[in-house]
Amino acid sequence: MVYDLEKATECIIRQLYNKGEMDKAALSALRSSPTLDGNRAQKIWPVFFKNLNEKYLSQTGKATKAEKAVFAAVRMYALHQQASNYCVFTRKKYSTADEKEAEIGLELFEVLNRLSKVEEFRVALERRVQALLGTTNFTAIVDQLIHLMQIIKGKKTGVRVDYARLAGNLYKFQLGYRQANEVRLHWGEQYYRA
Repeated sequence: MVYDLEKATECIIRQLYNKGEMDKAALSALRSSPTLDGNRAQKIWPVFFKNLNEKYLSQTGKATKAEKAVFAAVRMYALHQQASNYCVFTRKKYSTADEKEAEIGLELFEVLNRLSKVEEFRVALERRVQALLGTTNFTAIVDQLIHLMQIIKGKKTGVRVDYARLAGNLYKFQLGYRQANEVRLHWGEQYYRA
């Protein structure tokens, strides 16, 4: 299931980026829509719903966990993509035993780890990351992630983030207390790693 959501997120982002011919209206609508059911979010519904498997779609009009996770990740991509002339999304590649480590995209908390090494960013990042890792509320997590994304975007790092993996993490986070703790531990390990 997580793999399906990651693949759908990747397809949505690739269609929005469209090989550099970005759908600027849809990206703008994403940036200004905190939820999938918002009026402005309707601009991305054709791309969004076409790429999500029907089993992940709401039957009641209330967004599903899958829809919320993918929407949040795609929205963060839209925030990061603004004013960038290259695609800020790339999947993280993992090496096999025979290959040299190949990192193209990084997970979000790996990017934050790299930024935390810069003294001038450390205090602001620490405060936000600690607040995020201390909550189990999905809406609060997404709000904190948006603030962290704005820090990344503002620093013009040139980094590419694996937003598909973020969608998978956000979905898993909503499945229960144990799963949320696993996701927070994973993020903490990535952020605090030396």
